[in-house]
This record gives sequence, structure tokens and C-alpha cells, in this order.
Amino acid sequence: MTVLWGGRVVTPAGVLEDAWVTVEGGRITGTGRGPAPTGPSAGVDLGGRWLLPGFIDVHVHGGGGHDVTASPEDMAGAVAFHRGHGTTRTLVSLVTAPPDAVVEQLGWVADAVAAGPRPSGHVVGAHLEGPFLAPSRRGAQNPDHILVPDRATFARFVEAGRGTVRSMTIAPELPGALEVIADILDAGAMAAIGHSDATYAQARAGIDAGAAQATHLFNGMRPLHHREPGIIGAALVSGIACEVINDGVHVHPAITSLVASVPGRMVFVTDAVRAAGMGDGDFFVGGLHVRVSNGQARLAGTDTLAGSSLTLDVALRRAVQESGVPIEVASAAASGNPARLLGIDNECGAIVAGLAADLVVLDHDLMVVAVMAGGQWDAPGPASGPDPGPAWSWARP
Repeated sequence: MTVLWGGRVVTPAGVLEDAWVTVEGGRITGTGRGPAPTGPSAGVDLGGRWLLPGFIDVHVHGGGGHDVTASPEDMAGAVAFHRGHGTTRTLVSLVTAPPDAVVEQLGWVADAVAAGPRPSGHVVGAHLEGPFLAPSRRGAQNPDHILVPDRATFARFVEAGRGTVRSMTIAPELPGALEVIADILDAGAMAAIGHSDATYAQARAGIDAGAAQATHLFNGMRPLHHREPGIIGAALVSGIACEVINDGVHVHPAITSLVASVPGRMVFVTDAVRAAGMGDGDFFVGGLHVRVSNGQARLAGTDTLAGSSLTLDVALRRAVQESGVPIEVASAAASGNPARLLGIDNECGAIVAGLAADLVVLDHDLMVVAVMAGGQWDAPGPASGPDPGPAWSWARP
């Protein structure tokens, strides 16, 4: 048994001060306040630092110089990069591409899921961001490969994914979209609405058909207007989950506060591309030239955002420090809400006895210090700090 003690533990019930968590067999076995439980253990003095559940990213294209659509090795490399920033479970996002290419990439995802948790990270499935998108709201999606919703094409994707297609973004106003939404649900996946020029009525039709999420709310969709609320208004009043790319570029800090004001709705995503962690420069995403300047990824020569260089630890930190979101609400947006969205909240996403010991240690400035996945500390890296080892102690500040 490992005991993590003397920390500020973020649980679904709130923050436990001077608290402890016990871990055994890869699972959380208990939590409490006060002195750490006695008995055989490898004790970890958190020194008043924060302990949060591991982050879950349901929308990520790459990072650390790796694009998840380039190769199985690049997919693993991108997942490993985000693991160093506290993401313990990942839904990899595949961009709009020729169907044959998507089929091949879904095979890689299926293999990664079948392999189970690895030291480099835990892939839980695939998110298809396309190809059934509105050309007028395509953002950085390649227009050459956008298609009208087609049930046969989606069926090919489901077969290739071997049960690992967990979500798909679709524009609900397109002809045939509502039928494909029904097929998404029948496949045991989640329908998300986005990259869409839908009116309020069209968006509500998609939600009524079963769509449960808005893809990167406020981005890649008709703007909110007081006489035509569009997809944003429909998402905000309907109770569906709302992705937020909280990098200070895609949305203003006040928007993060607005979405956070309704409990259980906000889901932080990175929408990160291979440029995350690589600094400024030129990259290719979905065959399109992307230039990163001052950390902002845009299609070269335009103002169109092309994903982000965000990591989930930064999204959480910005929410707390710039938007005034309580840390327990920000933690839920990075962990509990996406776990519930994916239907894996009985396995992970919170610091609760019985759930997987996926944990992130943050310092007093909410910077990642260490990451535990399945009860095992990750190897040290530039984002995860010193190797905590089997038994270690930090001095209290």
C-alpha cells in the first residue's frame, strides 16, 4: 500500500485539507483527513501540494512534435507527451481525411486500445472530427476531404475501429446528418455537434436526435446572436456537454467563467496539434500548412486557428488563476466531466475509493510535479519534475 499524505486533495465532495489517499493494486483504496494511516506502506509526503485526479482529454490531435495521424509510433508519442502534463487517459482525434486514410488510422487506435495501458499512456478510443462537417465552418479541416453525411462511410469507420470509435463531430444541419447521428448512437458512440453553421432550430434537432456534446464551443460554428442563438445557444440551454479550449486564444477568460457557471457542463480539451510543446514554427496538420507564432497555431497566411499548443494542466491553471473558477470545478472539467461523458466514470475521473489511481500532483502555482497512472509513478520528464520513486518526501513550504 502507498499512502500519499499531507496534501490538498480535490474530491467530488470538495477540497480535503491536510488529507491522505491510499493506493493499492492500482486502485484508490481510501481518502481522509488528518494523520496518515499506519501500516506497511511507501509513504509520500505531499507537503501541502495539490492532488487531483488524472486529466482526460477527449479531443487531441498531437503534441511534442507528433501527429496522431502520422503513424502508430507518432500516436504513442503524442499521448506520451500529454501524459507528462497530467493527462492519464486520451481519446485521440482524427481530422478530416480520405476515408481510406481514416480507416487505416482507426486500425492503429484499435491496436492501441487492445494493448491496454502502457507506460507511454492510455488510449481509450477515437474521436472523429469529420468528415461530415459544414464547409463554411471547416476551420483548419481540409476542404478537399469534407463529405456529405453518409451512413455507409460511417459504417466503414465503425468496422475499422473494432469498437473503439467513441465519438464523432458532425454538422447537424447537413442532409443525412440526423440519420448518421442515430447510427453513431447505435454504434455505442457519442455524437457531438460542431464545425457547423446550424441555426438554433437545426442544432436543437441534432440534440433531440441524441447529440450529447458541442465540439470546442464558440469555435468552428455560427456566432451567438441574440435573435439567432445558433448552435452556441442551443448547447448552453440544452444541458449537453460543452468542450472549451481554455488557452486564452480560442475563448476569453470570461467565457470560461460563463460555461463553468452551470455545474457539470464544461469539458476542457486541448485540441492540440503536433506543435504543442515545440515552440513557434511551421507544421502540417491534415495536409495543411500551419504556422505557430506566440504559441498560437493558425493556417499559414490566415487568421484561422488550427488547433492549439495547449496542454490540460495549462487549461486548468488558466481557469483557476484567470477566470476565477474554483479548483474543484476546474478539476471536474479536466477529469470527472469527460469521464462521465465517455461512460468511464465508474473506472476513473475522481479521487474516490475503488477508482483507478490516476493522479496528478500540482505545486502551489498549479504546475505539474508528478503523475501517477494506474498506481504507478511516471518516469521523470521536463513536465513531471523529479522522479518520486517508491518512497520520497518533499519539504513542506
